[in-house]
Amino acid sequence: MQDIDWNDYALETQAIRAGHKRSHEDEHSMPIFTTSSYVFKSAEDAALRFTGQVPGNIYSRFTNPTVNAFQERLALMEKGERCLGFASGMAAIMAVGMGLLKAGDHVVCSRGVFGNTVLLFQNYFGKFGVSTDFVGLTDTAAWAAAIKPNTRFLFLETPSNPLTEIADIAALADIAHAHGCLLIVDNCFCTPALQKPLELGADIIVHSATKYIDGQGRCVGGAVVASEDIIEKAIYPYLRTGGASMSPFNAWVFLSGLETLAVRMKAHCDNAFALARWLEQQPGVAKVHYPGLASHAQHALAQRQQSHFGGIVSFELAGGKAAAWQLIDATRMVSITANLGDVKTTITHPASTTHGRLTPEARAAAGIEDGLVRVSVGLEAIADIKADLLRGLA
Repeated sequence: MQDIDWNDYALETQAIRAGHKRSHEDEHSMPIFTTSSYVFKSAEDAALRFTGQVPGNIYSRFTNPTVNAFQERLALMEKGERCLGFASGMAAIMAVGMGLLKAGDHVVCSRGVFGNTVLLFQNYFGKFGVSTDFVGLTDTAAWAAAIKPNTRFLFLETPSNPLTEIADIAALADIAHAHGCLLIVDNCFCTPALQKPLELGADIIVHSATKYIDGQGRCVGGAVVASEDIIEKAIYPYLRTGGASMSPFNAWVFLSGLETLAVRMKAHCDNAFALARWLEQQPGVAKVHYPGLASHAQHALAQRQQSHFGGIVSFELAGGKAAAWQLIDATRMVSITANLGDVKTTITHPASTTHGRLTPEARAAAGIEDGLVRVSVGLEAIADIKADLLRGLA
């Protein structure tokens, strides 16, 4: 297996086979290397490894065979040169910021990102002298206008959370590169099974592996995929020093998750599409947000940019917060939790959970209304998902 060039294989094959370098035990399944440190052949070997002159494991904070396998596999699937695993998706974004930014730098970020991402840029990078301007995800003119001479990168999620707005990655990459900036895309909602931002011009991909990559809500983790140059010069030094490391056990779980990613994402998409079309017909539902619907503002862009439309459906109830909470509380099977990407369908009220720490003004600017409900559509029978939601809609 060590001699195979996995770039010659399809994503589904890479997701199952790539990254595993069998040990002397000739195991068929990827093992978990639960060790904090590694033994060197000699004092000279130790010195050469620590200085990077000789490759090899040093310390599991930044080199571990199980984590390495996950990193190699995800990089291949994303068509990237190199990947680094982190303790969480937020840790991955933190690593990008710490690796690329300095006091006095500027960031342009879409309004529709995860609430904690907003707070990370505003409250934490902000107190070290990094400023951030937030713009509408789909307004390419606003992105271009927001760029300043000190802008380091543009950051976005597409589809957005929770309104499933779609950014034109190729257009924003052109804008970023014309101004000497990098484009960073959070690919959590689509994963490489549905969308490959690097092929569209993005420079860096971030992931919350906690979501669809795991797929069963078991572990927390994150990842950054980029060129060898960006990883080696900016991100890896921060990981080695800062220590926001992915654990070997979690990496092993994520490797298993990647093996079924393609088939799971297809099933998530099929169920979500069916649910979105059904919700459009329900009394009391004012609007449904799903890129697969012809009514979605970026439906045509989603068709070009993604291979399918994703597993997240959000919708607005005419009755506001009271109606949203009533619907959520009426469910029996669907899980009331803010996590997403699980085989189990989950439901949440973004205005009071994932985006609850934002100011009312910031929520309004991002389009997070009090009547908005987000459903991460799982793999249960679609008839059972509909029946569970119908209890509250009725």
